[in-house]
Amino acid sequence: MLGWFQALMPKEERFFHLFSRHAETLVMGAEALREMLDGGPGVTGCCERIVRHEHEADLVARETLEAVRRTFITPFDRGDIKDLASLLDDAIDQMQKTAKAITLFEVAEFEPQMREMGDIILIAAQKTVQAVGLLSALRQNASQLHAFAEEITQWEEKADQVHDQGLKALFLRCRGGDAMGFIVGREIYSHLEKVVDRFEDVANRISGIVIEHD
Repeated sequence: MLGWFQALMPKEERFFHLFSRHAETLVMGAEALREMLDGGPGVTGCCERIVRHEHEADLVARETLEAVRRTFITPFDRGDIKDLASLLDDAIDQMQKTAKAITLFEVAEFEPQMREMGDIILIAAQKTVQAVGLLSALRQNASQLHAFAEEITQWEEKADQVHDQGLKALFLRCRGGDAMGFIVGREIYSHLEKVVDRFEDVANRISGIVIEHD
C-alpha cells in the first residue's frame, strides 16, 4: 500500500526537470523577441510566438506548484521552489508585455540599441537554462551558480548602459518634433529593461538558494 502511494507522489528529480522546461520557454521567448527587434513584416509573427511561449511557461509554472503541493519531501525549501517558478514566469511575462506594447503601437522598426538589449536578453535566457541545470547538485555546483549570478548582474549593468545610450539617441532624433516617436520608443526601452531586470531577479533567487544550502 505504501509503495503504491509513493509511486503516485512526484519524485524530487521532477522539480529539476520542470525548472529546465520552464527556463527553456524563456529561451524560445527570447529568441522570438530578438528576431522581432530586427523589424519588418515578421514582427507580428514573432509577437504571436512570444505569447505562445508565455502560455507554455504558465502551464509549467502551474505544474510546478501542483508538484509542490503533492510532494512531502522537496529538494529544497518549498517557498524557494515557488519563488523560483514565479520569477521564471515573470521574465517571460515581461517579454509578453513588450510584445503587446509593440503590437499596440504597431511598431515595425527598432533602434540599434533595442536590438543590442535583445541580444543581452537572449544571453541571459541561455545562461538561466545552464544555471537551473546545475540545481540538482546544488552544493557541488555552488561556485558555478554564484558565478552565474554575478555574470547576469554584469549583463544587467550593460543593459542599463545600452538603455541610457539608446534613450539619448532617440531623444536627439525625435526632438525636432516627433514627440509620439519618442514616447513609443521610450516605452519599448522601458519594457526591454524590465525583461533584463527579471532575469537578474532569477539569478539573485538562485544565488540565495545556494547560500541557504551552503
